[in-house]
This record gives sequence, structure tokens and C-alpha cells, in this order.
Amino acid sequence: MTRTTPPRPLDVEALFPELAAHRGTTTRLHPRPGRPDVSASSVGGPMLWPAEEPWPVCTGAHQRGRGRRPADIRREREVRAAAWAREPYEGLTEEERRLVKELGRTHQVPGTNETDPLPMLGLAQLYRRDVPDLSAGPDGCDLLQVFWCPFDAHDPTGYSMFLHLRWRRSAEVGDVLASPPQPPVVGFDGYVPVPCELYPEQVVTYPFAGLLPKDLSDRIDTWEEALEEEAEREDGADADEAEPVGYQYDLSIPPGWRAGGYASWHATDPSPMDCLTCATPMHLLLTVDSSEWDGGSQSWVPVEDQGLRPFPFATPTGVIVGNHGELNVFACPADPGHPARWSLQ
Repeated sequence: MTRTTPPRPLDVEALFPELAAHRGTTTRLHPRPGRPDVSASSVGGPMLWPAEEPWPVCTGAHQRGRGRRPADIRREREVRAAAWAREPYEGLTEEERRLVKELGRTHQVPGTNETDPLPMLGLAQLYRRDVPDLSAGPDGCDLLQVFWCPFDAHDPTGYSMFLHLRWRRSAEVGDVLASPPQPPVVGFDGYVPVPCELYPEQVVTYPFAGLLPKDLSDRIDTWEEALEEEAEREDGADADEAEPVGYQYDLSIPPGWRAGGYASWHATDPSPMDCLTCATPMHLLLTVDSSEWDGGSQSWVPVEDQGLRPFPFATPTGVIVGNHGELNVFACPADPGHPARWSLQ
């Protein structure tokens, strides 16, 4: 099975030829629920992790003794998915509602201290052979593995997440850890990914408008404003009419999980992301998105997914980042072994 991005609504380089100098590529990962194994790139799937190597843990000081059990979250998703699959969809049965209520309970883990080693959750693993725009790892490493702590509060704001990235050479892994440790409870359902297979697709991308040369950015803004005014005149600002084509949501940066390309800064002003070790400007490594498309990015819905109900098909991974936003992870191009940085949008 594949996922195919439709052609863009218009040729943006024909309108703004200067964009050709900024053209890049990004790989849309197109995660979809499945049963990946350790040899596959995946979201939420089993990791190719050596049996003799300690599993990543979080030792940051934060609450970790109260939350939902990962198994309960996964079981609730199974119940809801089965209900969604029924035609016509009529919601949960009474028995399913009772089960969901029971599964939704929070649990207390007795005797837990704020700095006890907490097993991190495997978020994704990407093989460079599968993902054209995945940047090179250090020392010939071909496999990127991403973990995160299933609780917030990793900085004074009380809302920051904590990630751990591991590069490795996959051919050197012998015996694989069969049963990785799991946190007894998690602080937020959105930290527990649904196991997903990936259908990588490389597409053209352009920078966030605010990072383009000012003259070009201003002309794009003027063009978009003219389109909006024309749409209002023709449609009387009818709320049911389709939104006019826009650079940000239709022509530059695709939504969803992806590797490489350009970061979107739609929720905040662009922020310099320089390596904390060597001060080199960092490149986008990975985008973790809460949805594969939404109302503002319908033109990016893959051909194979068009006509499907937005929920649950637009949210295949179960991952929710921040306020249903996206997480951009950056790597140092001078030395990919330097610590990564990340930003929420």
C-alpha cells in the first residue's frame, strides 16, 4: 500500500520564480495503524534494541506515580476503533461505554519517588534506507530511535516534554530486547503511540513564509490578501465555501509526520535553533504531528484517504503534541552526534 500526495493546487514557482532557489524536499511518513516489527521503520512499533543495552529512562524530578495504565489506553482505543468500524456508526454500546469508563480510571503507584528511573516510551524508529530525507547519523549510523518521557513538567513551566534520541548501526545489533520495560502509568494519553507502519513519500517543500527574504514574503502576503478579498466578493464570505489557496497551508510545508525539509513556525515567531555544543544552525530532523491533516490542510489529504471521516483516519498515531500541535526536532548538521533540540508549535 502507498500514500500519494495530490498535485498542489497551483504552481507556486510560476507565481514567484524566486522560490526555486529555496525549493527543498521532505519525506511525509504517512503512519497508519499496523503491525511493524523491529526490522521496519515505524511509529510506536518495537525497537531494534540490543538485549544487553539499558533501556532509556527519565530521571528528571517530576510526578510519575499517578496516571493511566498504557495497556488501558491501548484497550480503550481498540474498543473505540471497533465502534468506528461499524456501519453505520452509531456510537458506543452501553457495554462499551461502561468498559471505556473503567479503562479511563487513573491509578496510583505506591512508593514512587519523583526521581525514580522511569522507562521511556518508544516513539519512532527510522531507517535511512526507508526515509530519503532523514539526515545522516554519526559515524555511519543508519537507524534513528526516538523516545520520550510519558509525563510533562521537565522545566519550570511545568509543561515541557523530554526526548531521548539514539542513533545506531542496525547491522551491529545481535540479540534484540524482547520485552522492553514499560512505565506503570503515564501522565497523558497522547504520549502512548499506536503501532503504525510507515508509507514514506518524498514531496517538494518550501520554507515558512516568515523565513523567506522580506520582499518575497511581503509579495506572498499581498497575493494571499488579494485572493481572500476576491473570494469574499464572489462568495459573499459564505462560510460553506472552500478557503482560498494559501502559501502556508497549501503550497509550502505539508502537515503530518515527516522527516527533513523545513519547520513550520505557525504558532510562534521563528526562533533560532542553534546547536548548544558548537553554535551551528540546526536542521529539521523530524516533525511529530498530532494529525495528518485538518480543516486548514485538506489539499494535502493523500489520494488513497480522500473521502474518509477526519476522525480517526486523520489521527492514526494517537499521539497528541501540546495543544493538538506539532513537535519539531532539530539536529546539528556539523555533528549529528551533538544533542538534539526541539520546539512545540
